[in-house]
Amino acid sequence: MSRVHHQQGGAPSQRMLRVGELVRHAMSELLTRGEIDDPDLEGRVVTVPDVRMSPDLKLATVYVMPLGGERAPEILAALDRHKKFLRGEIARRVNLRFAPDVRFKPDPSFDYGGKIDALLNSPKVKQDLSSPDDAGNVRERDVASDRRA
Repeated sequence: MSRVHHQQGGAPSQRMLRVGELVRHAMSELLTRGEIDDPDLEGRVVTVPDVRMSPDLKLATVYVMPLGGERAPEILAALDRHKKFLRGEIARRVNLRFAPDVRFKPDPSFDYGGKIDALLNSPKVKQDLSSPDDAGNVRERDVASDRRA
């Protein structure tokens, strides 16, 4: 009888997270050491902030971002060209029953962070975040009176 554990809400299991982290480290090591011979990757710093595994651990979605976000499409194309080599190296470095198929996507977290920064710096939000001095003085007086009591 096979045991299949499904988590509520589609949250990744502990095993998926652990294997994803192992694959991320293997990919980072491959990119850092320059083991991929491709002119589009030469001299480029590429980060691997996240790897998400499918529940059966047979598909790894590797999120990558070149330093500064420059030439991301060319770097993704270069990684796709070397997908077979990378899959073999990941299988060799991460001890799994099956070598996961890898696919590469640009990391959306940098864009998301930029949007959040733009929202926080907007005049409307700054107006809501700023508090008048009177409110701060009242709080200080309340704290001082609490200490005396």
